[in-house]
Amino acid sequence: MKINLPYLFTVVISVLLVFIGHKIVSKDAQSFQDTSQETVYATVQNIIEKIAHDEGSEHHVPMQGDRIIFEAQVSSGARKGEIIRATQSFSNLSQGRASEIKEGDYILLINSGIGWYFHSFVRTNKLFGLGIIFIICVLVFGRKKGFNTILSLGLTCAAVFAVFIPSVLSGKNIYLMAILTCIYTSFMTLLIVVGFNKKSLAAVIGCMGGILVTGLITLIMDNLLYLSGIVDEHSRFLANIPFNTPINLRALIFAGIIIGAMGAIMDVAMSISSSLWEIKEKANHIKFDTLFRSGLNIGRDILGSMANTLILAYIGTSLSLVLLLSVYTDSVYNLLNMEMIAVEILQALAGSFGILSAMPLTAFFCSVLYLKKE
Repeated sequence: MKINLPYLFTVVISVLLVFIGHKIVSKDAQSFQDTSQETVYATVQNIIEKIAHDEGSEHHVPMQGDRIIFEAQVSSGARKGEIIRATQSFSNLSQGRASEIKEGDYILLINSGIGWYFHSFVRTNKLFGLGIIFIICVLVFGRKKGFNTILSLGLTCAAVFAVFIPSVLSGKNIYLMAILTCIYTSFMTLLIVVGFNKKSLAAVIGCMGGILVTGLITLIMDNLLYLSGIVDEHSRFLANIPFNTPINLRALIFAGIIIGAMGAIMDVAMSISSSLWEIKEKANHIKFDTLFRSGLNIGRDILGSMANTLILAYIGTSLSLVLLLSVYTDSVYNLLNMEMIAVEILQALAGSFGILSAMPLTAFFCSVLYLKKE
């Protein structure tokens, strides 16, 4: 069996970079977790009593003041096997939307100091199940390429959650760490999935160019739009946390935009690179300008759908916010002028500029590299 040394080298180096990076940045990472409250995972055994605010309603909807008293068996930790009596309470925020617990539900309980209370349903087990199904489908359909896809996806998540996030919490430069995360992810993904060849090299160059354009536009517009970084309740919470080194919220906007756009830019660069390679392999004595124009034509076909993909993704993630603000704003101009909406628009436009610039760059370097004599 032939061993692919460049592939093994890439995987080993990618894993080591994540491991070393995590060790470096997590050393000074700050945490403000509340350890005063105990939490346990438990399975509901039986419902003891339902105390309804409106007993006379035939079709009762949980309202403020309603409670369900139940018993649950702890499934892990030091209290494993212990039976706990707990309460599920309903508030105005959950009115008409809260799900009542029932026997067999797997839930998270929290001890407030005066008793145990229902905190939430455990959703991770179902998400893990769906993730496993996805992995199996990718492996069956993609085989070796599918395995490489799963591996690169895992390393990408590790780079973000094990390196970038701790680096922010430890006070590192967010701009620099975001750029390094993008560089690592782009090289690692394309080298693992595509391999050491001209296709991956051209795609990496085009991807880096697109990310550079996205970052430059974000930096320029950050100053022109007078952004503060306070775009939602999450950023307000971050601003109020007493970090030793306060988090630069404007830098977080920059990081969110380039990391969010990186996947779409990488997809476009790889699509053009792969298409032009197939054209070059099938065509005899193709010229530089012909191959370059083919890359531009392919890019034009990709542009419409990819720009829509990026913009619709941002609209979808902020749909609730737009609806909420629309309720309290009677002017579309005033709505678009709000910083939180302006940042969403900036994300979509800067990412689209990155996609647009990656297309001719990838086509140009593909034409140079593919037609260069060995």
